[in-house]
Amino acid sequence: MVRAAVLPAVGAPLEITDIELPEPGPGRVRVALAAAGVCHSDLSLSNGTMRVPVPAVLGHEGAGTVVAVGEGVTHVAPGDGVVLNWAPSCGSCHACALGEVWLCANALNGAGAVHARRTDDGSELHPGLNVAAFAEETVVPAGCVLPVPDGIPLTDAALLGCAVLTGYGAVHHSARLREGETVAVFGAGGVGLAALQAARIAGASRIVAVDVSPQKEELARRAGATDYVVASENTAREIRALTDKQGVDAAIECVGRAATIRTAWESTRRGGRTTVVGIGGKDQQVTFNALELFHWGRTLSGCVYGNADPARDLPVLAAHVREGRLDLGALVTERITLDGIPAAFDNMIAGKGGRALVVF
Repeated sequence: MVRAAVLPAVGAPLEITDIELPEPGPGRVRVALAAAGVCHSDLSLSNGTMRVPVPAVLGHEGAGTVVAVGEGVTHVAPGDGVVLNWAPSCGSCHACALGEVWLCANALNGAGAVHARRTDDGSELHPGLNVAAFAEETVVPAGCVLPVPDGIPLTDAALLGCAVLTGYGAVHHSARLREGETVAVFGAGGVGLAALQAARIAGASRIVAVDVSPQKEELARRAGATDYVVASENTAREIRALTDKQGVDAAIECVGRAATIRTAWESTRRGGRTTVVGIGGKDQQVTFNALELFHWGRTLSGCVYGNADPARDLPVLAAHVREGRLDLGALVTERITLDGIPAAFDNMIAGKGGRALVVF
């Protein structure tokens, strides 16, 4: 029996309750969580912006220690520290064959499985985005765990599972920011703060952070921002003024709202790149006219999971951490228990803070 945060239905409040996990069968791993980050995607699952079977144990950004392994699991053993990978690639679909593992067609197949049962009434629970990290322990497919790189504390390693992979990948893999270029990052939450650090690592000459909250300026500057703009109807004009009226070489949108995507686009120089990381709802319609698409010559691209391959990128990120270029702790503005997740959701909606981290 373990404690977990359960979403009983879309739009319903989370319930902190006891659940019963099965023993790990063939190809599965049981993990005792050390920490789990509260990501905006969890909020999107709870409010129906993203849809998975419910009731479900949410949480997809986590790290912990292997408790037990099922038959056939050889890459980890009890006692090993692991990072949870919520989007394991199947290796055989069209996207995987192209090397685009972040677009794997089968990555979320596990979300429909029966993960556990509530202790109080025996009802079946699904694993949210595959890994059900909002719980003291979880049981996941072997492909959902990767060894924690040497020298990374388990609680910090949790952030590698989503926020850092996504923010770093958006800058390095999607926008392909080059040394000396300028960049604007829209949204200074967990992913945005990771993107700001990634831009600094890339050697950007000017890093503009944009957020609705003036209170996030110190956070953003600590992460690497050289300039801070409080979002308004004049944001694109302010960013162009900071870049000799040209606009930035790359804009990274981490919010997922139509207006913010449009502003990011307008803040990008002619021929520049606009990358959309934020997950918006179907009602968020962004419009462009044919002439501006031709005239500005900009590239607009979506970015899933930072266009990252966790097996490839985790060692790279770990090297940045060990050598002092990437500060995982700087993303965290609040350390909470499971009971604090609903309040963390409220803070996210209000635009407060960076990453809230559930520490077990």
